[in-house]
Amino acid sequence: MTGWLPLHLTTPVASHVFGGRAIVERLGRDDLPPGRVAEAWEASDVDGMASVVVAGPLTGRSLRDVVRTWPDEVLGPGRRDDVFPFLTKTIDAHRTLPVHLHADDATAQRLEGTPTGKTEAWHVLEAAPGATALCGTRPGVDVDELRAALLDGDHDAVLRRLPVRAGETIYVPGGTLHSFGPDTLVHEIEQTSDVVQHAMPWHMEDGSPVPPAQQRANIEALLAQWDPEPRPEFRPGLAVDVDDGVSRVVLTAGPYFALDRWRIARRATIGVTSATVLTNVGAPVCLRVGDHAESLGRGRSVLLPAALGGVAVDGPADLLAGHRPDLEHDVREPLLAAGHGAGAVTRLVAAG
Repeated sequence: MTGWLPLHLTTPVASHVFGGRAIVERLGRDDLPPGRVAEAWEASDVDGMASVVVAGPLTGRSLRDVVRTWPDEVLGPGRRDDVFPFLTKTIDAHRTLPVHLHADDATAQRLEGTPTGKTEAWHVLEAAPGATALCGTRPGVDVDELRAALLDGDHDAVLRRLPVRAGETIYVPGGTLHSFGPDTLVHEIEQTSDVVQHAMPWHMEDGSPVPPAQQRANIEALLAQWDPEPRPEFRPGLAVDVDDGVSRVVLTAGPYFALDRWRIARRATIGVTSATVLTNVGAPVCLRVGDHAESLGRGRSVLLPAALGGVAVDGPADLLAGHRPDLEHDVREPLLAAGHGAGAVTRLVAAG
């Protein structure tokens, strides 16, 4: 196919019990269904929650079909993936998420029968004063202590509780126990996977009780996938001044994905060398590709194929850009050239 333009996709929705209406009411996503909206999957190739193109010549084709048919044009020259390589979501933790974990790659292959696990990162869009998250296990906690605490629901005895502030980001490796909420709105980027084990006495989907025997079995499955080592921290990101009034903040980066936040005062071009999911967290903006112009509303996302090479943005704009990076070329080199110390850059990318 020639003449590539931004790809607009359907947004599968999860109505889990912890959700509310913040994605609609505070981000302006008036195209979402009534009732609870816990998660809006902005670009997804997960079975059962897959995005489909909704405009242009590829209308009706699944994201997976597009990736497999035009890998060079969508993912980037020479890149080959059976599925779109990362997933982006907006999560409304109106209530607290269940304490849970996602397997890492090796564990997922061994115990879940899936090719990948799910490392993820959260970028906090909004958080109530005093908001916290659980992320990672306290030093010295062993499997017996963890089992007992999870059965008792005494999560603070074994898990690290961290303050949550808008604008900060945390990289959460597979195998890390975690939860966040209430009253927290998050943009999440992660590997394309839906593997999960959780420890709660209620079902995430509807809040119905989990029988005690089943909860104990769930906790044993979780313990088999738990990694006691990661202790992630929220970080503010590292900025690169691209031009006068144009800033790119590298929020997080690793081998599976990177997430940048672009703030553009007037007009700028965002380079696109690999598939990029652009999410608008500011006022509506105009995107331009050659002679083509279109609006991207607040709270909306669009997939930019690698074949575009770049997209011009008419500011003022506040955009998140998720992509799979060349860590050296796309992350380390620009940050070091911007004057950030090697230690700060290593800490940002260290989770990878």
